[in-house]
Amino acid sequence: MHLQKKLVVAFLLSAILGGEAAAKDITIGFSWNQKESSLETAWEDYLKSEAKAQGEPAGVTIKWIFNVANGDPARQAANIEDLINKGVDIVMARAEDSAAISASIKAAKAANIPFITFDRASTGAKPTAHVGGDSYDQAFVAGAAFAELLKSKGVTGKCIELQGALTDVNAVNRSKGWNEAASKGGIMTVIQVPTEWNPELFRSGLTNALKAKPEANCVFAASDFAYTAIQAALEGAGRYAPTGDAKHVWLATNDLLPAAVKPMEEGYIDVSDTWDAYRQAKEAIRVAIAVAKGEDPKCAADGCLAKGRLVTPQTIGTIDNLWSRDYK
Repeated sequence: MHLQKKLVVAFLLSAILGGEAAAKDITIGFSWNQKESSLETAWEDYLKSEAKAQGEPAGVTIKWIFNVANGDPARQAANIEDLINKGVDIVMARAEDSAAISASIKAAKAANIPFITFDRASTGAKPTAHVGGDSYDQAFVAGAAFAELLKSKGVTGKCIELQGALTDVNAVNRSKGWNEAASKGGIMTVIQVPTEWNPELFRSGLTNALKAKPEANCVFAASDFAYTAIQAALEGAGRYAPTGDAKHVWLATNDLLPAAVKPMEEGYIDVSDTWDAYRQAKEAIRVAIAVAKGEDPKCAADGCLAKGRLVTPQTIGTIDNLWSRDYK
């Protein structure tokens, strides 16, 4: 039964029951592009737990069908076709290929099934809604907090910016957010290093930047997925030390991925803003329930974007639902 018909049946039952809310069973078919890391496991767990937490008060019971494409866009298209044929009420997908997913969005719409893209937006056909992370806010919040920290320590920040791939909108947003926050907070970006999201370029780029700008006393990394490369460059320069050591290079990052958890706990990373699996899952369920009820999920032009959370060495042990710390 299509989602619209279910809503009509629920409305009629509500009237028959004297206005009491009748629970609606909604099946979401979720297509993973791949499921090889603790991030996808955390996302799936959070989606399930939030479906219960938000569904009950909304009068919605959410059931799930998950499938995995193992990094193959053609297989993902076939998996989504299977979900459509099963008659799911909503398709949700993390695209392997942001262009190729357009065909699946069109197929779902032809079957009158809403389609929600998750984490990775479509570059072609427009889905019913998109849910992801707010990469601009991530960098701006981390940058503003970093500026306050340096000011409190009497440090005039002269930072090296390790950028991502500038063909990636998230990397562009993070660079913009960082530079706006740094400028407002009195931090000078002395050199920008494009990395193409390549760990080797994180290492060699930071190594060269430290030589070219020996006055640099801080680093902003667009992502800490390549933390070991950052560490290697700082060690090579004799400047890898925790906060409190005279050799410490102040470090702010985005994402707080598993490789960065221990370094933050030990004081090597001073500030990070999360790529927040928990908040993204929570937002995805909010949007799915709104779509199921025929309501406007009220997304911005670029989607319903979940903000990250600021984490420091003082808070990393107590912040709840921090996937990179809790999932190994």
